[in-house]
Amino acid sequence: MITNKLIDFLSSFVSERRLAVIEKVIENRTKYVTVLLEDISDAQNANAVLRTCECLGVQNLHIVENLNQYYYSKRVARGAGKWVNQHKYNTFENNSLEAINALKADGYRIVATLPGKNCTQLQDFDVCKGKFAIVLGTEHLGISETVKQNADELITIPMYGFTESYNLSVSNAMILNRLIEKIRLSEVDWRLSPTEKTELMLEWLKLSVKKSELLIKKFHESTVF
Repeated sequence: MITNKLIDFLSSFVSERRLAVIEKVIENRTKYVTVLLEDISDAQNANAVLRTCECLGVQNLHIVENLNQYYYSKRVARGAGKWVNQHKYNTFENNSLEAINALKADGYRIVATLPGKNCTQLQDFDVCKGKFAIVLGTEHLGISETVKQNADELITIPMYGFTESYNLSVSNAMILNRLIEKIRLSEVDWRLSPTEKTELMLEWLKLSVKKSELLIKKFHESTVF
């Protein structure tokens, strides 16, 4: 298979230690859970969410841009943008609904985050019912009515103080940390498929090898199919 040959070729340009790190990270990557950011106005918060996703092995981040545009900050994200796939929704009148429909079509449960008594407590959320997308709303208004009306489930984080809500990036970190741990301890098949692992390995090798595009061009010119 040409992809595997190309992976072998590019692997020769990275150290064994670096290759081992890439392989280890891929083994811990997941698409079983994803995060959807809805119209976040605070770039620092949005980038902190991206960084947390990368640290906890979440491969996909979905970003709705209705009124606010997402800006990537290397300083805050610490390079996480290279390793997490970012999917933006900004071309429709109702980008939130477009994102939700796309995720549902891909088999995701839409799980909205809300403070309230009629929500499932974070610690009680069932991760085994199928893959899910955590939706986080704007810092001041929370999730939109569109999300509320189309969500499959609602969850809330326990609070014991006077303040009404957690900071956006803190909420994301608390939710992901708790649910990723539950997933990893469960019997659900949360890892990437063999095909997904191969595709990600190739993509990350391209990012890890200097002048990879030029090397790939030479590879194709010299390879007999």
